[in-house]
Amino acid sequence: MGATLSSRAQWTSASEGAVGKLEINPQNEQLLTEIAEFTEVFPSKYPAEAEKIFNKPFTWNSSLDPISFTSLDEIEASDMEAKSKACNAADEPLLTVIKDNDKCLITAATFEQLSNVLKCAGNRKLSEVQACLEANRDPISNMMGPAFARIGIDDTSLVKAHQLLVRAQKEGNENVEEINTAFNLLLVVNSFDMKLMQLSFDIVAKEIRLSPEAVERDVNLLRSFSGADKSCLLRSIEFMSDYVFANGCRAPPWRQVHGDIAYIIIKPFDIDEQLVLTANTSGYYRNKGVSNEGEIDYTRIGEVFPTLVMFMKEQSAHFVSTMGRQEFAFFNKTGKDEDKNISKNINFDEDEGESTPAAMTRDDTGHLSIKKTLSILKPDEDFSESSSESEEEEDNADRRQETNADLPSEYWQIQKLVKYLKVGNSTATVLALCCIRDFNLAQEACQLAIRKVGGLEVLINLLDTDEIKCKIGSLKILKDISRNTQLRRAIVDLGGLQTLVKILDDDNKDLKCLAAETIANVAKFRRARRTLSIVIAIYTEIHFISSHEKDVNVARCGALALWSCSKSTKNKQAIRKAGGIPYLAKLLKSKNEEILIPVVGTLQECASERSYRLAIRTEGMIEDLVNNLNSENQELQMHCASAIFKCAEEEETRNLVRQYGGLDPLVRLLQHRDNKELLAAATGAIWKCSKSPENVLRFQELEAIEKLVGLLTDQPEEVLINVVGALGECAAEHSNQVAIRKAGGIPLLVNLLTGTNQALLVNVTKAVGACAIDPECMYIIDRLDGVRLLWSLLKSSNPNVQASSAWAICPCIENAKDAGEMVRSFVGGLELIVSLLKSEDKEVLASVCAAIANIAKDEENLAVITDHGVVPMLAKLATTTDDHLRRHLAEAIARCCMWGNNRVAFGAAGAVAPLVHYLKSPSASVHRSTAKALFQLSKDPNNCITMHENGVVKLLIDLVGSTDSTLQEASAGCISNIRRLALANEKARNR
Repeated sequence: MGATLSSRAQWTSASEGAVGKLEINPQNEQLLTEIAEFTEVFPSKYPAEAEKIFNKPFTWNSSLDPISFTSLDEIEASDMEAKSKACNAADEPLLTVIKDNDKCLITAATFEQLSNVLKCAGNRKLSEVQACLEANRDPISNMMGPAFARIGIDDTSLVKAHQLLVRAQKEGNENVEEINTAFNLLLVVNSFDMKLMQLSFDIVAKEIRLSPEAVERDVNLLRSFSGADKSCLLRSIEFMSDYVFANGCRAPPWRQVHGDIAYIIIKPFDIDEQLVLTANTSGYYRNKGVSNEGEIDYTRIGEVFPTLVMFMKEQSAHFVSTMGRQEFAFFNKTGKDEDKNISKNINFDEDEGESTPAAMTRDDTGHLSIKKTLSILKPDEDFSESSSESEEEEDNADRRQETNADLPSEYWQIQKLVKYLKVGNSTATVLALCCIRDFNLAQEACQLAIRKVGGLEVLINLLDTDEIKCKIGSLKILKDISRNTQLRRAIVDLGGLQTLVKILDDDNKDLKCLAAETIANVAKFRRARRTLSIVIAIYTEIHFISSHEKDVNVARCGALALWSCSKSTKNKQAIRKAGGIPYLAKLLKSKNEEILIPVVGTLQECASERSYRLAIRTEGMIEDLVNNLNSENQELQMHCASAIFKCAEEEETRNLVRQYGGLDPLVRLLQHRDNKELLAAATGAIWKCSKSPENVLRFQELEAIEKLVGLLTDQPEEVLINVVGALGECAAEHSNQVAIRKAGGIPLLVNLLTGTNQALLVNVTKAVGACAIDPECMYIIDRLDGVRLLWSLLKSSNPNVQASSAWAICPCIENAKDAGEMVRSFVGGLELIVSLLKSEDKEVLASVCAAIANIAKDEENLAVITDHGVVPMLAKLATTTDDHLRRHLAEAIARCCMWGNNRVAFGAAGAVAPLVHYLKSPSASVHRSTAKALFQLSKDPNNCITMHENGVVKLLIDLVGSTDSTLQEASAGCISNIRRLALANEKARNR
């Protein structure tokens, strides 16, 4: 149950509430139904296990009332409270239901009590199960204890539990019956978890997966048969948004995480209202449409359809009758073939022959066995790659190899020897293997010769023989030739990976090592890593590495294989669940570089996962990584620096790197200008470490700024991104702004503003903006036309570039001489920046508001942006709940109030009432800018009335006592204006 909920259940993002919620979709509904049925009948099937008290009770907010439990004899219930007669050792009820105002809190400590809750829930069973699981995200940990947290119940846990039971039986432990019940409960829940996992696989296998390309095709197709003439299928069909993101989606990014691709407006002939659809990866469905405020209500209405044609068939009789005509006959054919089309949307990697990866189970004897299951795992999720290797590069290599025309004599000799492998006895086979190994198997022609006459099949078959010498000889050849990309694929196609995995469980260490090295070579391409038998290999390798820690060769070979496997997200999780982190931590303390390189390589691949970064820190591996930075081996240094680069996302890790003396060797690595991989890793680590001010001080002492500036020329983009990122962080200190200027860095940074690499542009704009705070740096930036270049980047289609450019423009305007004239000199510049207020990206909006606040300091520029409609666009954003945006939006409104009738216009546009609510924010900076905006707006009588009606006076009185003088004055000024209006009205009434 724990593994299925964590890996297969679909949760909303945590940003939508305190924690993520279970999404409402067919897969989750099916899982909840199964869990409800399992829990309700649990006491009748497993009476002893149902009474086992959990390690930690389940607690959740329920929609049930205590009075609902009066039907159960074993429950004492009243209007405000219900509790079970059964109690634990501390005489506490195993079930409590407490009502507090509108809420009801349930606490249940056994399956029996959970079953009682569902018996009383009636038709609200699924809601109760959902609420319980959302409040107890790790149910296995609740039942069995922290040892089972997050990982579910794997084979290792079951073995440990069984060992505990056997030990208790041998020792005559008086609690043996309780331990036995706990173990049986573990088995029952484990069996149910496997059932849930298989069910989720079956559900997903039946789902369609729409892509942005498919949605574009569907809409364009129906658009071609739309028009005002009733002979058409539809009046019109259009996308709601014309903006297309880089991934092809038209939905905003925060909806893309829910699978939304685009929103479509359809106007049929026989329906008065327009239909607003969501195109989701799961299919097409109606949403609740557009509100009066112009916002989409994304809530689903009705069922999900795999195609637009099927959706319209259910909605429009005109569509169905018109489609029946001859010219639309192909639609009906398409409808009949829908099952085929749906199956094409599921990624089976058919071109690579991989549709049945293996899953790990245990047979009746308790041994691991392989069970074939359908591959329904989504490549971008479960098999996302952290390696830079691409399938396309390998395909190109394959084509190059097949065009070799001039073959050496060794090619024909090897082909003859392969024939002996097929027909000879064991002695002849061993001799033939030895002869083949005498050739240079790194030579491409020799590798292809083996494959050409079926040698790979023979070599793989020899691995199943009983002859150790034949196995070793075959493995040595496979290890060498598996470096060839073409032969790697062939080994996977022939089922060689499964055979290699079996050998990892052999008693012969030489066979294990050779098999592990071969797996390390084969797993260098994505499809091999997707083969789920690799997960079994991981479990087995962890076992044999831990069993032979002192055997250098075994440890090295196992680490090599893990390194190759760790390039996929799924395998990273498998390594962690198999207990690989402690063993990697032990191996990291080795002095042998042959072991250290694959171990650190594995860690730096896995460090892209947050759970690994935490483990690397808590297992004390940061110190070892820092120590190995002082190695003479540049490959080892590179992997250590790369691991630090990824781990230094967290402040705690950055502090540890400094405490262990890691900043000094990182700076020393900058001298290796010719080793681009090492340089990229070192500069990346310096960049992330420089996010901590204490580290920046140490970098100053090491003169790292000057060395980084020296790397701004003649370097690849991956190095430049890191170098500029580090300079941007360091430039937060004024002394470093001066250091960058004196080292000649400003012209080099401005020059990089003309590039096209999006990540580089984000970092460069930040660095230029940070340097612009220094007047002398700003003079150079202005002289080199840097502000114009920053302004031009606002036209980028990348929201990150837009936002970072707008932030950089702010200090430029603040510190430039005659900034107002400079801004006006940019043709179309003011119109461009105002138009960005239409963006759907909150960071873009916040940065643009900050820039507008600075632009509006100049009266002429304020007049221009007012003409471009800045007031209604700012007012439209006033309902935001994002404090970061609120702060800069309020600042922009305050500035824009100082022209013409803008104060009145803001009030008419409905911006005043939402601003009052900003004062309830916990952010002091939001209070400051909001008070300034309200003070300016309060100079209009109608705005004062609106503020007073929304309770602004009490909020402002509290702020008058602030220690912030600006906040004090603005709050007092606003209250004064409101009071002055009230007095004037009072005098008018008394006349």
